[in-house]
Amino acid sequence: MTILSGLLSLVVASGLGTSVPEPPVDIMVAEASVAPIRVVTTLPVYAFIAREIGGSEVEVRSIAEPSQDAHFVQPRPSFARELRRADLFVTTGLDLELWVPALLDRASNSDVVPGGKGYVSAHSGIELLDVPASADRSAGDIHIYGNPHIYTDPLNIVQVARNITRGLKNIAPERADHFDAGLAAFTEEIYRRMWGSELVELLGGQTLEALTKQGNLHAFLDNQEYEGSPLSKRLGGWIAAAQPLKGQEMICYHKDWAYFEKLFQVRCIEFIEAKPGIPPTPRHVSRIIDLMRDQGIRVILTPSYYDRSRSEAVASRVGGTVVVVPMQPILNARNGDSERSYYDVVDNWISSLVQAFQATS
Repeated sequence: MTILSGLLSLVVASGLGTSVPEPPVDIMVAEASVAPIRVVTTLPVYAFIAREIGGSEVEVRSIAEPSQDAHFVQPRPSFARELRRADLFVTTGLDLELWVPALLDRASNSDVVPGGKGYVSAHSGIELLDVPASADRSAGDIHIYGNPHIYTDPLNIVQVARNITRGLKNIAPERADHFDAGLAAFTEEIYRRMWGSELVELLGGQTLEALTKQGNLHAFLDNQEYEGSPLSKRLGGWIAAAQPLKGQEMICYHKDWAYFEKLFQVRCIEFIEAKPGIPPTPRHVSRIIDLMRDQGIRVILTPSYYDRSRSEAVASRVGGTVVVVPMQPILNARNGDSERSYYDVVDNWISSLVQAFQATS
C-alpha cells in the first residue's frame, strides 16, 4: 500500500478533509474596522483559543481565573454584567461549570443562552470519555454526561476551535474570511506542535489527526517508509516527546486526565480523592500507599489548584514525587505573573511527567 493511497482513503473515511480551511498565504491580521465581538468564556483555555482565532476582531474575557478549579467558581454580579454585554459565550456545555445557569438567568441576554446565536458549546463534536452507566451521586461528584476536562487533549482543542469559529461567524458573517484564516493558522500550529513540522509537511495535519483518533498512528508510521526509513523516524512534537510516558502508571489527584491518558497512553490507576470531589479519608490514603508500594508507582500528578499537601503526604511514604502542573493558560498577566499560552501548558504537562518518571525509574 502506498503512502498516497493510504492517506487519501483515511482522509475521505474520517470526514476531516472538509473541516479545516486551507491556511491562506498571508495571515496577517488587519486592523479591526468595526467594533470587536465581545466574547466571554468560562475557562481561560477557551479565551486563549478565541483570541488566537479572532485577533483584533474580538475582545475576550474569561470568567474563571487560571488558578481556579472550574468546578467551584463563585458567581459574582460582575460576571452577569459581562454576560449581559456579551455577543458570544463559550462554555464546556456539560456539567463542569454548574454555576453557569444562574449567571445566564441574571444576565438576561437571550443571545448567549443555549439555542441562542451567540452560545457555543465547546464539547460539540468531541467523543466524551468516562460516561457513567448511571447518575448515582453516591459515587461522588460524578459528571453524568461524561468527563468534561476535554482540554487535556490538544486534538479536542482543535475541535473546540472549530466550534468557536462557527460561533464567531454566526455573530459576524461578514468577517467569516478573517475567522477562517485564524482557525487555519491555529490548527496548523497545533498540528505542528503535535507531530512535528516534518511529518505534517509530508502527510498533512488532517491525515495525522485521523490516524491518531483512530488509534492507528504508530502502526501506520512504522509500516510506511520514506526515503528508505520508516516514517516513525520523522515523528516529532508532543507525541514524540511523550513516548517515555507510554505504558507508565501514576496516581492522579482528580479525574482531570482521561483525554490526556488516552492520547499519550499513560494511565492514572488511582486517585487521591476518595471519590470525585470528596477529600481522601485515612483509609483511602492507606490503600493508595499500599498500592504504590506493591506496584512500584512513584509519580503523583496534581493540578496546581488542589491542596498539594495531601499528595505530598502520600509521596513521602513511598519515596515518590508529586508533579504539580498548571491547567490553564494566562492571557492577561498581572500580579507578577507571566503570560502562558496553551502550548506552554501542554509542554509543561509532558516535560514535567517525563522528568518525574525518569527520576523515579
